[in-house]
Amino acid sequence: MNFGVLFETIRDPDFPPGYFYAHVPTLGLTTHGLGVEGARAAALDLLRLWLAEKKANGEIVPASPEILFSTLNLPEDALQGA
Repeated sequence: MNFGVLFETIRDPDFPPGYFYAHVPTLGLTTHGLGVEGARAAALDLLRLWLAEKKANGEIVPASPEILFSTLNLPEDALQGA
């Protein structure tokens, strides 16, 4: 099974530098790890546990759709009028 994963730098001051979030949008799962590879390993562990629980409960796992990613750039003054 393939699942799209989005990696995002964690900028929270409670985390040491170098940590990344790993988001699995199809399943609504998020975890984190040190560096992209640490976040990837954490996501694999989370997916294995999540899938095992779904299988044990006889639940259906949704197929992962195509994942598209983009960014939106808002000028600073756009936030002042909101």
